[in-house]
Amino acid sequence: MAAPMAAVRRNVCSLARIFTGISPLGTSCLNACRGHSATCNLIRSRLPLSTSFHTGVVFSSTPSSVTVTDEPDTLFQKVSVLVKSHDKAVLDSYEFFATMAAKELGITLGKVFEPPKDIERLTLLKSIHIFKKHRVQYEMRTHYRCIELSHVTGCTAQVYLEYIQRNLPEGVAMEVTKTAMEKVPDHILKPMWTDQPASDKPSQ
Repeated sequence: MAAPMAAVRRNVCSLARIFTGISPLGTSCLNACRGHSATCNLIRSRLPLSTSFHTGVVFSSTPSSVTVTDEPDTLFQKVSVLVKSHDKAVLDSYEFFATMAAKELGITLGKVFEPPKDIERLTLLKSIHIFKKHRVQYEMRTHYRCIELSHVTGCTAQVYLEYIQRNLPEGVAMEVTKTAMEKVPDHILKPMWTDQPASDKPSQ
């Protein structure tokens, strides 16, 4: 006898919560009183019209950010990434990261080489009171690293370059050079001397 009384008490408490609008557990309340048809009919008749117990699919109101275009993708014959820094160890680590990212994305790697470093020396006076007697020399070394990618599409190059640029260490500069094959314009393909009249030809 205690079990039916507890079930009725739960039904009454759930009905009170639904009427006050503080609990969205309407479905569980109706399922709990499935055995009592008269009580269920009473609950359904007293519920507001805006109350719904089914779970629908939530559609997002924000438009999709993916755009599909019919334009052909740009093809680059070569993309050269040149990075420079004063610390060689940083360049070694960044070269390992950039080449590993290219291999994971399936990008064809061309040459990865180290151009000769630039050394800039400044010879200054050690003391401002003594002229040309004691000097100190400062040296600034700039190390370079070049990574060449072969036969890359425009979308792939954009994603890869954005990824490695976001992870560029401090004190490292990057220069990107893209090489693409273009069609020769029609005004260059057509020879200019065919349009000249016969009177303009030089006399023999």
